[in-house]
Amino acid sequence: MKCPYCSHPDTRVIDSRPADDGNSIRRRRSCDVCGKRFTTYEKVETIPLIIIKKDNSREQYDRAKIEAGVLRACYKRPVSADEIQKTINEVETAVFNREEKEIPSSVVGEIVMDKLKSLDEVAYVRFASVYREFKDVNTFMDEIRKILDK
Repeated sequence: MKCPYCSHPDTRVIDSRPADDGNSIRRRRSCDVCGKRFTTYEKVETIPLIIIKKDNSREQYDRAKIEAGVLRACYKRPVSADEIQKTINEVETAVFNREEKEIPSSVVGEIVMDKLKSLDEVAYVRFASVYREFKDVNTFMDEIRKILDK
């Protein structure tokens, strides 16, 4: 691993431990030339996943988009950052476990809504209102009734 400080091509691993619920490895490294320390993360490389959008255009899967949607839905809600990250990881795992090269955005949205429903009901309704493009208050009420009936 190349040192990010002095660009020396060889560094030493000081410590390794699992990170992100065992999905990656965190390594502390040290450069023998400049003496600086830094952290790297090793993660399994997955096949590129293509998302088929509503207009049938295609784009590469982007975890940041799921993070942004979940964070927006959980804004000012009593949900910890750890719970949010865990939810995002669960969504990502569910998406990649489908083992498909292309997946419709609607499927990803449904997975996110399913995970948000068990995390925080208000966050779920917020996400659903944007995702399902609620047109008026009655649509909101219909979704809230579904939650209350369960």
